[in-house]
Amino acid sequence: MDSESNGFGVCGCCGPLRPRYKRLVDNIFPEDPKDGLSKSDMEKLTFYAVSAPEKLDRIGAYLADRLSRDVVRHRYGYVVIAMEALDQLLMACHSQSIKPFVESFLHMVAKLLESREPDLQVLGTNSFVKFANIEEDTPSYHRRYDFFVSQFSAMCHSTHEDPETRTRIRVAGIKGLQGVVRKTVNDELQAIIWEPQHMDKLIPSMLFNMQDADDLDRAGHPSTPSGSGQDGEENPAALAENCFRELLGRAAYGNMKNAVRPVLVHLDNHHLWDPNEFAVSCFRIIMFSIQAQHSHHVIQQVLTHLDGNNKSTPRVRAGIVQVLLETVAIAAKGSVGMIPECKGSDVFTFESESPTPHNLWLGPTVLEVFNTLLKHLRMSVDFELGDSSRRNSSSSASSVRGRESDERIVQNAIIQTIGFFGGNLPDYQRAEVMMFIMGKVPVYGTPCHTLDTVKIGHQGTKRIQTMLLSSLIMVTSGFKSKSMSSALPPPFLDPLFSISLMEDSELRQLVLEILHNIIDRHDNRAKLRGIRIIPNVAALKIKREKISKQDVAFMKKHGQQLYRHVYLGCKEEDNVHKNFELLFTTLAVLTIELANEEVVIDLIRLSVALQEMALNNEENMPMSIRCGIMALVAAYLNFLSQMIANPPFCQHVSKVIELRNMDAPYLLPEHIFRDKCPLPQSLDKDDRQLYFQTADMAECLAGPGYNVERLSIPYIPQVTDEDRLTRRKSFVDTISLQVDIMSSSLPDKQSELAEEITFETLKKAIDTTGLEEQEREKRRQVMEKFQKAPFEEIAAHCESKANMLHDRLAQIFELTIRPPPSPSGVVSISAGHTQHPSVPVYEMKFPDLCVY
Repeated sequence: MDSESNGFGVCGCCGPLRPRYKRLVDNIFPEDPKDGLSKSDMEKLTFYAVSAPEKLDRIGAYLADRLSRDVVRHRYGYVVIAMEALDQLLMACHSQSIKPFVESFLHMVAKLLESREPDLQVLGTNSFVKFANIEEDTPSYHRRYDFFVSQFSAMCHSTHEDPETRTRIRVAGIKGLQGVVRKTVNDELQAIIWEPQHMDKLIPSMLFNMQDADDLDRAGHPSTPSGSGQDGEENPAALAENCFRELLGRAAYGNMKNAVRPVLVHLDNHHLWDPNEFAVSCFRIIMFSIQAQHSHHVIQQVLTHLDGNNKSTPRVRAGIVQVLLETVAIAAKGSVGMIPECKGSDVFTFESESPTPHNLWLGPTVLEVFNTLLKHLRMSVDFELGDSSRRNSSSSASSVRGRESDERIVQNAIIQTIGFFGGNLPDYQRAEVMMFIMGKVPVYGTPCHTLDTVKIGHQGTKRIQTMLLSSLIMVTSGFKSKSMSSALPPPFLDPLFSISLMEDSELRQLVLEILHNIIDRHDNRAKLRGIRIIPNVAALKIKREKISKQDVAFMKKHGQQLYRHVYLGCKEEDNVHKNFELLFTTLAVLTIELANEEVVIDLIRLSVALQEMALNNEENMPMSIRCGIMALVAAYLNFLSQMIANPPFCQHVSKVIELRNMDAPYLLPEHIFRDKCPLPQSLDKDDRQLYFQTADMAECLAGPGYNVERLSIPYIPQVTDEDRLTRRKSFVDTISLQVDIMSSSLPDKQSELAEEITFETLKKAIDTTGLEEQEREKRRQVMEKFQKAPFEEIAAHCESKANMLHDRLAQIFELTIRPPPSPSGVVSISAGHTQHPSVPVYEMKFPDLCVY
């Protein structure tokens, strides 16, 4: 006998004396459960509950007691009737008194979920989902859903033998989790649902069902059991994805970490980074589901996870980087700006959680993202080079080669991510990123705090240079700067030009492509593709604007530097067809974007200097390179003459080209760059009609606008400290200098250094005929140069002398400060020269003239 009936004394067991709510509850249960819920009696019970809401808690407790007994006795028909009654009462009653009734209801649902009967679990889940869709007037201060999260998560991982039953249980579990999400995420008092212990159950349960469908699809099986007749709502994968999207869409800024971290852990635990199709699809869902202003948080989470997997296999790291690329690509579609720095707390509060019109990148700095990617790029190169060295000393060459190719996948993925990320930044931030990446490019002879080129050697340095320049090409693609001075500041331009002097054709090609991206602001490169004699430049419809004052100032300051690198880049012996194509495009783009009358004269002087260099051949260049330079000059002067629209100049150029077509086709680009083009034994300087003459061009350009007097001054590139940075022949110079210093420091070797006295040396010493004339001519040339040469060229000439003295002194100091001599005193051999053991400075013996 229950406590309620104790107040009725000995008659409490009599039916008519039982409390009315109990009689009403008992009446809804028919004698045969197959008859179902009695509708008329249910209406009476509902009316009573609405009329006397204070009895709701007792009604719920009594129904719960009956349901518990029926579950234990396996009278499942009455269990179904009890749950149906509870559902109807729950839907009908909306008042403050419903709170205690909900506790009884949830207790009954928990009883059903604890049962091992699939039907009861599904029944309890359906009731909970109905309850979750009810909006309560006041929040609940004490209600917790920990049990339901655990139980529904367990149902999502059901391993029932029968496929159809297993699918039913999993669908019920996902629906239950969806109900928990809907019931809790909008309730400020239920923020505990976002804590890690709950997210670690919710998220993996959804991903498990999404992943299971992917596995079945890859295996060639349908994602749902055959004959189950499931629609989209009963498909576990589709339902889990909808629930996953809904959960992420409701996540606030402070909850993003707890929502994304379980995804990364799940992908790790189930080895889903290789292959990474499922990982990519997961993060696509995440990026399209979260609020726009939270995109940066996901990117930061993936970057942090990449740091944590820095020692994983290459394919795993490549999979993470590819996921990062996907997230960046999605986030960048709506991004018009990023906040470069976040000072103070990383937690931001928003008055409104609705998506903003455009994505704002908050939290981590932009450069932090690039720093992380470049760090992993360097690590990948280290791993690749380490595998290469092991391959040379190991017999398992095939496995090592496979790892090397995997590292290349990692590197390419990082480069694509850097390029795509940087390419979608606003111009002012893109300029900072360009500077940042250029600062990471190792250049010989310069201090590089981020990359230790000694450890990775020449091969590793070149590999990193190639990849960083490739990423710069992607970052600078589409870059439109209003002034060249802001796009190409000296800290960016100087190291870039230093790399352009490397004795590696691939690096020089990358540098020229970067310059094209920055200088070509009107996208004319596609029209200029391929080095050729363009018959009608006007038909290309070149887009150009009048050169601005800022760009005029830029050319005055850096023009000589640009010309110098074009000049030096042309005479490299490893130049191929693509190098000459890019050099032609460089000259053409300079003409379109930055050429005024003064620059046009300088470009003509440069072209004539290139022609003279090919004719004189003081560098002993191969005939193919000499003919290539001549073809480059012809193609460019043909383009320039038509761009400045000077008919006499066009006529002169066309005449030379026609003569070459007949007598020397190997001096034209259409012929020299073909395979197996016949080359001449030598170039005849005396056949002046085949070459562009300075006097004829000066006559053509005579008139207002052009200072043709400057054409008579030959262009001579000045030596600067950039040659030292590129280590061009510097290694040999260092060795020879070292030998000279060591020899002069040894007294017993001084006699060997005395110049051998012969008849010729005596004759030269006595004969002074013509010295005065030579000195006078030399003085005249110097005066003429200082009178007519541009100021920038004179300044570069004077600066080069100071730089050469500084460099020579630096090399001397570098050689004198050596490590102490080895104890063994063994003479070492380096680069074919005998090197005596080094001694401290205070023990060195200097010549008498050096001591005071």
